[in-house]
Amino acid sequence: MGKESKSGGCLGWLLAIVILALVVGAIVYAVKQKIDHANDNKPSPVPGPPGAIDKKYADALKIAMQFFDIQKSGKLVNNKISWRGDSGLKDGNEANLDLSKGMYDAGDHMKFGFPMAFTATVLSWAILEYGDQMAAVNQLEPAQQSLKWITDFLINAHPKDNVLYIQHTFVHSLASPSEKPHAISMVVLETVGDPDLDHKCWERPENMKEKRPLTQVNITVPGTEVAAETAAAMASASLVFKTSNSAYSSTLLKHAKQLFNFADKYPASYSENIPEVATYYNSTGYGDELLWAASWLYHATGDRSYLDYATGENGKQFASWGSPTWFSWDNKNAGTQVLLSRLSLFGAKGVSGNSGLRNYRSSAEGVMCGLLPKSPSATSSRTDGGLVWISEWNALQHPVASAFLAALYSDYMLTSQTAKITCGDHSFKPSDLRKFAKSQADYVLGKNPLKMSFLVGYGDKYPQYVHHRGASIPADATTGCTDGFKWLDSTEPNPNVAVGGLVGGPFLNETYIDSRNNSMQAEPTTYNSALIVGLISSLVTTSSAVKSFT
Repeated sequence: MGKESKSGGCLGWLLAIVILALVVGAIVYAVKQKIDHANDNKPSPVPGPPGAIDKKYADALKIAMQFFDIQKSGKLVNNKISWRGDSGLKDGNEANLDLSKGMYDAGDHMKFGFPMAFTATVLSWAILEYGDQMAAVNQLEPAQQSLKWITDFLINAHPKDNVLYIQHTFVHSLASPSEKPHAISMVVLETVGDPDLDHKCWERPENMKEKRPLTQVNITVPGTEVAAETAAAMASASLVFKTSNSAYSSTLLKHAKQLFNFADKYPASYSENIPEVATYYNSTGYGDELLWAASWLYHATGDRSYLDYATGENGKQFASWGSPTWFSWDNKNAGTQVLLSRLSLFGAKGVSGNSGLRNYRSSAEGVMCGLLPKSPSATSSRTDGGLVWISEWNALQHPVASAFLAALYSDYMLTSQTAKITCGDHSFKPSDLRKFAKSQADYVLGKNPLKMSFLVGYGDKYPQYVHHRGASIPADATTGCTDGFKWLDSTEPNPNVAVGGLVGGPFLNETYIDSRNNSMQAEPTTYNSALIVGLISSLVTTSSAVKSFT
């Protein structure tokens, strides 16, 4: 009896201890869940001034910035590229204009107004948001100089209120049937060059002797997309130069207003009015460019009419609210949604209660939800290595552009102390968006199954047969229009490195054919460079976002 009582007492104490442990565990779990929930709703700290430099991204930014110098047309000043020289010096002569500046579009000798203006807008945006980061690694001045090289051209290309010259010369050779041509843009601007002639040639830009005729959009033949994009470029650039060169800034803003008025007053698609451009940079609509330009003009002027334009009936018609789109040279809606979100996130004066702005912000968050891999609405269009993949032609444009927007929105959230965005029944922090942005940048820089950088000149392994006329022909070679094709077909790597060029990128199965004739994958574009510069600048170091561009 005594032994049995003692045994029963031990079992009772053991049972009590187990129950007590379970109760304590439950309390600890509940407290932890409460703390975790509180942390989920607690904003991350606001970053201060630029912090420690990430050498990987700093090196990549310095390399990426050099492609703008490679693409310059005109009388080169302080030329840093040994194999480049003056070119296109007579562009615009037939209209008594100096259209010698600007940048060649890709691996060709074309100056397409539409994508060139987009290049300027994105580069301006990158400078405005990440100028401190660029300055921390001595890249702000090169970025500003490259931007001005384009805007100098755009100013000269707009000699009258309703006339804009868009340079076009076909970039791709007809002797290379595998090449897919780009489309050109026109906004009260004439094109410079004959695309057919340009495509039949493979030569250095310094040796061009072919005729480069002009084409223009005007009241009779309007082109809303290119006029509005050029207005966006000039408005955003006016903010970049507002402090350092106020007179130049004012000139840009004057042109921006005139071009926007032209684009809005004479609505018509340039690729419908000038069908031959559809072969190259064909536009799928002009409404997005009108909203994009109005948004930039609002930031540049503070004039409420531009904001009302973007958030009112035009927004309802063109903004694709609630339908996420991909940011690119052709579609600006996602960019406009992120750009206008900063107004509501930062509590800009006089915008509270604007339902249009709420729609832009919710649409921007829809775009972000589509990018985050763990979001219920995440796009399934990705490679096995995690790269967002939308198009086999110039595949890297969309992931790089998307990552740039994600980095921007992450920084807006941090600076505005916005703790999270909600995607279905999941919530995500700014750090999740930054992680996505870094994943796309890292893939481009070599963290991929091929272990190859798609940014030419970065890392130990990068494309050697870039589809680029100037890079493929020795600087001391004397070639005419057609005899240069031996360099296109050469089995030797390019004699000149197109440093900083971002090539088209991999196929969905993550293969890449390093061939000069493979323009689908191997051709770099100037607008891709603006996007990768923006993305990498955001990652060089951490910094709070500026709450106002003025």
